[in-house]
Amino acid sequence: MNLSILIPLLNEAESLPELHQWISRVMQKNAYTYEVIFVDDGSTDESWDIIEKIAQKDPHIKGIRFQKNYGKSQALHAGFAKAEGDVLITMDADLQDSPDEIPELYNMIATQKYQLVSGWKKKRYDNMVAKNLPSKLFNWAARKTSGVYLHDFNCGLKSYAKEVYKNIEVSGEMHRYIPVLAKNAGYAKIGEKVVIHQARKYGTSKFGMSRFINGFLDLITIWFLSKFAKRPMHFFGALGALMIGVGIFSAAFIGISKLYKLSMGHPAILVTDNPWFYIALTTLILGTQLFLAGFLGEIIIRSKNSEPRYKISKFLQQ
Repeated sequence: MNLSILIPLLNEAESLPELHQWISRVMQKNAYTYEVIFVDDGSTDESWDIIEKIAQKDPHIKGIRFQKNYGKSQALHAGFAKAEGDVLITMDADLQDSPDEIPELYNMIATQKYQLVSGWKKKRYDNMVAKNLPSKLFNWAARKTSGVYLHDFNCGLKSYAKEVYKNIEVSGEMHRYIPVLAKNAGYAKIGEKVVIHQARKYGTSKFGMSRFINGFLDLITIWFLSKFAKRPMHFFGALGALMIGVGIFSAAFIGISKLYKLSMGHPAILVTDNPWFYIALTTLILGTQLFLAGFLGEIIIRSKNSEPRYKISKFLQQ
């Protein structure tokens, strides 16, 4: 099979019939063998009913319905597991991503041998203050932190070689950083394509300003995971050693200072009245706790399980 098209969605009933027709036209024009996987992330409108009706008429359509809203990362995770195409393309269901971009995204993987290609919505139709400026700041920080030089990390329009989407783990809200996850997994041939961004035709955006705060927090997480996920003791142990070193130095300073003053016949204050005593005590406690955090991290890694993070209530397949 040439293509899998994966579309996570939440309450996009109005867009689905038009999106399906648009994708079908592009697929027929290019004579692809393909499947379209809709992942209904707990919609409360008629989205799933529409997917079922479309699937009755079109054998290329598959659907996954979550029991409740788990988030885009979980929707992608479920879709990656079910997809079978040599190339997988993800896109949003709100008609802001154009299916006309699919052939070139496919060719960049199949012909030019990129492992992952990310869309770049160079010209956007979003609110400048609410979305564009925070997005630019977010993408700048992601580039500097990750070393992956893309302009639009969060663009939903991406294409993947099969070996990539079958071997990367998307969890939490890490869908924003899939290119970084791919790079960390050893897939370094990552490309970028300028894609058309269209104004939303139906409904309203499902994402608020909180996504940028969460995005920066996730960026810190993925930076840490990329460097220390398999060796947390290297991070916590180094900080712990630093803190314990400061504590030992402070304790030694207190002891030597008091012994010197006593030997010289000078008055010496009580150890507990010396501010260095509290510095020593605090840093020794913090150092011990950091060491314990490192040990616990090592134990967690070795006992990590692969329990699913979502519950599928229905799976629709021809």
